Amino acid sequence: MTSTPVTWFEIGTDRPDEAQGFYAELFGWTFTEEGTAGGGSYRTTTAGEPTGIGGGIRALAEGAPGYAILYAEVADVAQACGRAEAAGGTVLTPPRTTPGGLTLALLRDPVGTHLGLFSSGATA
Repeated sequence: MTSTPVTWFEIGTDRPDEAQGFYAELFGWTFTEEGTAGGGSYRTTTAGEPTGIGGGIRALAEGAPGYAILYAEVADVAQACGRAEAAGGTVLTPPRTTPGGLTLALLRDPVGTHLGLFSSGATA
């Protein structure tokens, strides 16, 4: 089996302006507002291309717990979910395809850490 790259991250927070300012000052990241996702703003960054991975800040409802999650890019999200379950993980959000064509799923590994999978292809 070949190694799977982590190619995206997402930070969820009820204080997106503060988070954006922090990462901009700390790392020099710039952000682009991409519109709303799930009711709040979604801002993306290239996070230091050409060597860094891209990511985003998702605005959450006030008081919602913050999070940071890494996403691994896979060829087939459903197949990877099956492998995760066979290895002792749990599928928290089954594969779904966004209007933009990304297929996503959220998992929890055997020790409780959340992670995401995505594919830019049409395979769910």
